[in-house]
Amino acid sequence: MSLQHQHRRATSVKMGAPKSKNTEKGKKAAGKSVSNSKKKKTNDGDQHIDELQPQQLIPLELQQLLLNIFRNSFSDRLQTNIQPLLQEVKHHLYNRDFLAAFGRSDYLEAYAARWSPSRVLGFLQVFVDVKEHFLSNPKELETGGGSKKVVCLGGGGGAEIVAWAGFMKYLERSSIRGMEGLEVVAIDIANWTPVIETLYTSITTAPPISKYASAAAQTANVGLLDPATFVVRSHQFDVLNTNFSILSPLIEDACFITIMFTLNELYSTSMSLTQQFLLQLTVCVQPGTLLLIGDSPGSYSTVSMAGNEKRYPMQWLLDHTLLRVGTKGEESRWEKLREEESRWWRMREELKYPIELENMRFQLHLYRRLG
Repeated sequence: MSLQHQHRRATSVKMGAPKSKNTEKGKKAAGKSVSNSKKKKTNDGDQHIDELQPQQLIPLELQQLLLNIFRNSFSDRLQTNIQPLLQEVKHHLYNRDFLAAFGRSDYLEAYAARWSPSRVLGFLQVFVDVKEHFLSNPKELETGGGSKKVVCLGGGGGAEIVAWAGFMKYLERSSIRGMEGLEVVAIDIANWTPVIETLYTSITTAPPISKYASAAAQTANVGLLDPATFVVRSHQFDVLNTNFSILSPLIEDACFITIMFTLNELYSTSMSLTQQFLLQLTVCVQPGTLLLIGDSPGSYSTVSMAGNEKRYPMQWLLDHTLLRVGTKGEESRWEKLREEESRWWRMREELKYPIELENMRFQLHLYRRLG
């Protein structure tokens, strides 16, 4: 979700139980899809995520529960002909008119109902794959009572939020300890608060159930998570044109920061402002903080220097900013823990959703802030 361009206002909305502060700091009825490939390489040489390392697969039941959150949240929208709305949104996105694409509530609902569900499942697998890094973060990065805070830059569409909810449920069902509560902060240029509130309600309250269901079924019908342990805060800011002193309090105590399908758009908007933002982010966060970047594979941005234009891979620009040694010989402030130039998430054929969802391919980069 895009964060760039001039914003009209800034809003902040919190959902969930009050946060306890540390004293020291303060996303067709038959759901058509393609099953996971068992090949080591695709025809174009890409590696599949199943072969990158032994993987703890996400239970199919949990994947379906996360899709149901979107189905229940946007049931009215999904029961209508959503295609005209989606075509309008795609037209605005193609023209890079993000204010128009995300400037109407029906556009936001259509976007979230169509494109966020498959991303949720892909993001959840990533979170599970890197959980050892996340769960072993320093105690200083906890917000109290074993709780952790994550910040999703460009997270307005709800995919990261629902994926983090799924991650908490995955840990619970796998009896993996290390996180008693989670606060998710979503920052985006558009006002996604109504969409996020709807998704949050579906996460923390019991889903619809037939009135003829048995008493046992009704008793067992509960929300995915308890709102006392899962807090969501929604903020509307243009990160490239907002004074970082306003953003800093939202970010500085995060133990995990995600920038998913957003960074290349930021680079395309302003190379210099994006570099400046990443450097300010570096200074702001604490040692041990994880930074996860996901974007379309093969993303390039154009840099103009002395009247000449040159295209650079997003990955090169990112490493150049975060891993380079300073002019005075200072050591890099980040280390790279994981890099995947092309990663696939493939939908399971058994999953059901009212409209067809797609497989997802993206590049992935994980960094950790050094002391």
